Amino acid sequence: MEKEIRAPKAEKIKKELITHSHVRIDNYYWLNEKENPRVIEYIKAENDYLNKKLMHTETLRKKIYDEIVGRIKKEDKSVPYFYNGYYYYHLYEAGKEYPVYCRQKDLKDTHKEILLDVNELLNDQSFINVVGLQVSPDNKILAFGMDIVGRRQYSIHFKDLVTNNILQDKIENTTGNPVWANDSKTIFYSKKDSTLRPYKIFKHRLGDYENDEEIFHETDETFGVYVSKTKSNKYILIGSYSTLSTEFRFLDANKPDDSLTIIQPREKKLEYYVSHYEDSFYINTNLNAKNFRLVKTCIKNPGKENWSEVIPHRKDVLLEGIDTFKNYLVVQERKNGLKLLRIINWIDNSEYYVDFEEEAYSLYFPANPEYITDNFRFVYNSLTTPNSTYDFDMKLKKKILLKQEEVLGGYNPQNYVSERLYAVSHDGVKIPISIVYKKGLKKNGRNPLLLYGYGAYGISNDANFNSIRISLLDRGIIFGIAHIRGGQEMGREWYENGRLLNKKNTFNDFICSAEKLIDENYTNPDKLFAIGVSAGGLLMGAVANMRPELFKGIIASVPFVDILTTMLNEKIPLTTFEYDEWGNPNIKEYYDYMLSYSPYDNVEEKKYPAMLVSTALYDSQVQYWEPAKWVAKLRDKKIDDNILLLYTNLSAGHGGASGRFERYKLSALEYAFMLDQLKIYD
Repeated sequence: MEKEIRAPKAEKIKKELITHSHVRIDNYYWLNEKENPRVIEYIKAENDYLNKKLMHTETLRKKIYDEIVGRIKKEDKSVPYFYNGYYYYHLYEAGKEYPVYCRQKDLKDTHKEILLDVNELLNDQSFINVVGLQVSPDNKILAFGMDIVGRRQYSIHFKDLVTNNILQDKIENTTGNPVWANDSKTIFYSKKDSTLRPYKIFKHRLGDYENDEEIFHETDETFGVYVSKTKSNKYILIGSYSTLSTEFRFLDANKPDDSLTIIQPREKKLEYYVSHYEDSFYINTNLNAKNFRLVKTCIKNPGKENWSEVIPHRKDVLLEGIDTFKNYLVVQERKNGLKLLRIINWIDNSEYYVDFEEEAYSLYFPANPEYITDNFRFVYNSLTTPNSTYDFDMKLKKKILLKQEEVLGGYNPQNYVSERLYAVSHDGVKIPISIVYKKGLKKNGRNPLLLYGYGAYGISNDANFNSIRISLLDRGIIFGIAHIRGGQEMGREWYENGRLLNKKNTFNDFICSAEKLIDENYTNPDKLFAIGVSAGGLLMGAVANMRPELFKGIIASVPFVDILTTMLNEKIPLTTFEYDEWGNPNIKEYYDYMLSYSPYDNVEEKKYPAMLVSTALYDSQVQYWEPAKWVAKLRDKKIDDNILLLYTNLSAGHGGASGRFERYKLSALEYAFMLDQLKIYD
């Protein structure tokens, strides 16, 4: 007789949490004590339980993992871009997990200069993330940020590209994105406070290890701060930002010891973003423009009283950003949920839009550092089209395909079908849904379907390509994206109607999307799965409480589920910064509203779907204890026999494992969990 595998049972230690005279009982509050050996013991017990419960899927997990990594070229190279006399690119070598960053003077020359081989930095740690690689204007020094824990606290290092030696200069606890002044001796960087909020900007001179000068301190705890450089290389920008407000200061990049000049003092709900072109700052702003408009202003007197309109506000078009070239202005817009590229000639003001053929697609914009060029680079993809890197000749209006991601194993986009349909939410608003499936699939209501959702921070989730999904599609599973409110797919109002006291629209939008897919005979509740990450994990927790019978299973990765406890604790990273997104629960109206949907606080004695929850011990954005507490409470409350699993990565942060292939072990686990529920083992 098979021995019963018992789930871990977290000890209940009653703790009263009192806010606005309201008492919450949290029996698992003690799990936030990372240094408590009993906490680690419990987390490891959950990992052990998962491994035992899914032991019969080991072969399937390995097969899926091998499929995923088998589609990825082991030796690969990014498309080079030209900047300041060099072509820059990165490559991957067979058998290695991390990129090698390189440059060449001439691409016809086979000799390459290795700037940084991340594989050589790994040493004994199991995690590494390198960001913000910046070469000095004289091309002699490389500055970069490195995190070896996963908590996004980066140390900045410097490499002499002439001698290939790492310099003694080392700056701890930064955001990892150094910015060079034009003297090639001075860098600017941002430091983090105890809550990991970037709050101060410093100036560092190479060789001077102890006398970095603080040049700006962001004292408002609801704001973060960062430093950047204009594409023209003429100005250093210091940007303060909250969810709904920004403020910028600048100094001449040739005069790093100058004092900062403010562009426009911050105002509540005023956002603006700054670019430089010739003798003006060009500013994308929501001033009198919900969907943003473009203005310009003189550099000597840049305040809003001097802003003159370049592109007016439009109710049906979101102006997402701009890029400046000597002869062209590139405008990135969004209409009807799709990104658009608008090209404007500076000289004669003629303009046009770049054509894209598919019904639903995604665009993103890699490095375009060159100023004097007619080419604008973008990456295009869709649910069926792999990442395709183009140079667009703005003069000839011609797309030049430089590289399309090669999906190994004989992938043919013609074998798959993508569609867009619309659900009607509780208040009559139409919610777009993008889906993809294998050609030949019958809409008979019996197909498995995995529905993804996020819906927060104004982040738009486009219909993009991901080769890992092929492992689902080829097994007859439909993949869908619900473009729910809280994102910005349909314009700024889409975001406004999915945050603060409108947050429940996000959950209702996802539920109506699931119902639409059932009504249209794509799937049924016994074959429907939902997946969400981070704020999308909050979505998973909310819909699990609201409509558990609608889903066969739920996958929640690093889920933000204990929203009240977190948002009431100002010592937790990013709490005060997010009041404008979720609300400040110190105010009773927001407390009551957040309490009404908080996944952890609304767990009840009822049946829940099968659930797989994952987290990371060093997560700086959603602390590990939120999903750990949630699972513990679900185990205690739920009245069904459906499987409930918690996986904790003991050596990573919010982004999961750092290796190029290592990260896909979690994907394989998630897919195997789903396939196990469907009794699909091939």
